[in-house]
Parts: sequence; structure tokens; C-alpha cells
Amino acid sequence: MARRSRRSIRPLRPAATAVALGGAVLAGARIGLMRQAAIARRRIGKPLGEDALDADRVWRSALPGEPVELLMLGDSIAAGLGAHRRKDTLGARLAKELAAQLQRPVRLRTAAVVGAESSTLGAQIDDLPDDYRPDIAVIIVGGNDVTHRVPVATAASHLGTAVERMRGRGVAVVVGTCPDLGALRAVPQPLRSIGSRISQQLAAAQAVRAEAAGARVVSLRRAVGPFFLIDPDGMFSLDRFHPSALGYRRTADALLPALVDAVTSDG
Repeated sequence: MARRSRRSIRPLRPAATAVALGGAVLAGARIGLMRQAAIARRRIGKPLGEDALDADRVWRSALPGEPVELLMLGDSIAAGLGAHRRKDTLGARLAKELAAQLQRPVRLRTAAVVGAESSTLGAQIDDLPDDYRPDIAVIIVGGNDVTHRVPVATAASHLGTAVERMRGRGVAVVVGTCPDLGALRAVPQPLRSIGSRISQQLAAAQAVRAEAAGARVVSLRRAVGPFFLIDPDGMFSLDRFHPSALGYRRTADALLPALVDAVTSDG
């Protein structure tokens, strides 16, 4: 057998070696994150189903005057998934507290959809009746954009467009930015830390786009995030992903001042 020429055996260059190792590390990291995501999905499951309670009605109807029209847009948090009583959904809590502040009844309409991403806000607005004119809209969205790996800029752009459409109709808008997904104990590390970082990046981008479009912005990470970290058993519902009745009460308390200001200033 002929001996192989030494010149035909070329050592790997350092740059090529680094690229090869880097690719292997990234591939391994992706596989690890996919496994952790599967673990998180198994842990969370869908014990609450996929439909939030229907809390749409006039709240505090005994108060005088025409009802203030309150619209909820966004995802499962805006829809109130996790609450076991209608009065404990986020929309109902906001309606009751806003009515108490204004001393007027509040009619709640929920267009938010469980599982919604920011890209679906336009469809939620399109599905509203042609003659419907809300006084104020609350938008909470973003968690599903993070878990479905929607680019931050894309998700924030969709939110900004939705705010612009509502403001163009003369509707006051309050946006609760994406919650910190780092509070989700059911999600293993390092996936939880990655989700936390991306959700914070999205919340910051949402704040910029929403404010530029004319919305009042409330940082849910700053306003209620610490409660979810300190008391996860009390603040989360059965699936350890969506807020409980207490979680929605804390969230409503954080949003309410912006709603009152929006209605009294823009109305």
C-alpha cells in the first residue's frame, strides 16, 4: 500500500476549529433548550383549559350615568384565564375599581384571546362591531411572543400599530407591558433566565412603541413582578403560569391609576 503523502494531511486551522466547535456548542445548546421547553410544557399542561370566564357585562350598574366602555385586548392575561370567578378576572376587577373611582357604571367587553400573540391584535380590533366605540382600551400581550420566539422588534411593531388604530378612533389606551417570564418557576434553568431576558427586552421595546403611539404604559414587571417572585403560590393559579385571583387583583391595582388618568384626561 502506498504511503500517504504528509502534504495531503492538513491540520485544521484555528479559525476553522473554533467555528466547528462553536457550531457544535450551539447545536447542543439548542437541543438542551428544546428539551427544557418540553419539560416546561409537561409541567404546566393545560389544567385551566383554553377558555377564560365570560365576565362581559355592566359592572356597578346601580351607579348613575351612562356606562364607561372598557375594552380588553391581548392574550390570556387580558382575557382573565386562571380566575375561577367572573369577578376575579382582570377585566372585571378593572371595571369594578374604575366604576368606584369614577362613580359611574362600566361596561366590559373582552376581545382578548387566550394564546394570542401581538400579531393578532389587528384581528381582535377588526372583529369588533362597527358601531362599538370604547372609551378606553387595555392591552396586555407579549408572553406568547416570547415563548414562540417572535422577534422583539416585530412584536413591538404590531403593538404600536394596534395602539395607533385605537387612538385614531379617539380611544384612550393603557398598555401593560410583557410580564417577566423569569417568575415562572415551572420553567427550568437556563430557559427561565433566557425567557426573563427576552421578556424584559420586549417590555422595553413595547413601552417605546406604545408611548410613541399615544398610550399610557405600565411596567407589569416593576409594578407586580416582585409579588409573583415573593409569593408564587398565592399569585399564580393552578397551572403556575397564569395569575390567580390575587394575581389579577395586584395587576388591576397597578393598572388602575393609568386608567383613571386616561379616562378623565382623554374623555
